[in-house]
Amino acid sequence: MFATTIAGSLPKPAWLAEPNRLWAPWRLSGAELDAAKRDATILALKLQEDSGIDVVTEGEQSRQHFVHGFLEAVDGIDFAHKVEMGIRADRYKAMVPVVTGALRLKGRVHAAEARTARAHTMHKLKFTLPGPMTIVDTIADQHYGDRIKMAMAFADALNEEARALVADGVDVIQFDEPAFNVYMDDVKEWGIAALHRAIEGVTCTTAVHICYGYGIKANVDWKATLGSEWRQYEAIFPALAQSRIDQVSVECRNARVPMHLLKLLEGKDVLVGVIDVASDEV
Repeated sequence: MFATTIAGSLPKPAWLAEPNRLWAPWRLSGAELDAAKRDATILALKLQEDSGIDVVTEGEQSRQHFVHGFLEAVDGIDFAHKVEMGIRADRYKAMVPVVTGALRLKGRVHAAEARTARAHTMHKLKFTLPGPMTIVDTIADQHYGDRIKMAMAFADALNEEARALVADGVDVIQFDEPAFNVYMDDVKEWGIAALHRAIEGVTCTTAVHICYGYGIKANVDWKATLGSEWRQYEAIFPALAQSRIDQVSVECRNARVPMHLLKLLEGKDVLVGVIDVASDEV
């Protein structure tokens, strides 16, 4: 049998945050919010177990955004004075925080939810983190002046948290890198090297998730221009096959990636996405 898992995130309960809204504000605060995040994490685990998922996640219930949920715990970032910036090669614009100083973790980032999840499931546990290239593409820089230097600084911070997550009992750590289908040359020149830095000394299974993006009109419009075959991955799969990452997670159900390209990942565990997450209907 094939083992099953999810990409990482699940919708939040309506009592935790407003459904179907990007950057939905929390409905609670303080200790009540901490308790609600814990409850939502346990519910997410139960839902996956009831659905027959083998490798479960905490559903990212404690994060408003898959990138900024990590950045909030990093020193050297100004969230108070966000700027508008084009991301994913100017596919769309977003208001993003600014790197204003040397990057370092303030402390643990995801200890509470990782430990809660580990205590409430006997299944293998996966935890997701944003990848260095995608972080760099989702934040403005007023300090490093060099995308590669900044990516490596983020990789060091990610590595610190990843090692701690292993100590918390996490079995798989997955780095989410949607930017990997945008900057093909950069993936080969420094993107994979940044991932290697992020997993240095990490003893659990490691994975990278790549996708074409969901949920906003800019992505839908962009994908409509890509034609009947999406071959972007052809440029990076051979490099990923040679990387030290154990698993590669690829969206397939809602993409036009020719399936024969997956052979370019020979030697890796390939996680094949079979659910259209842009729809509420199975």
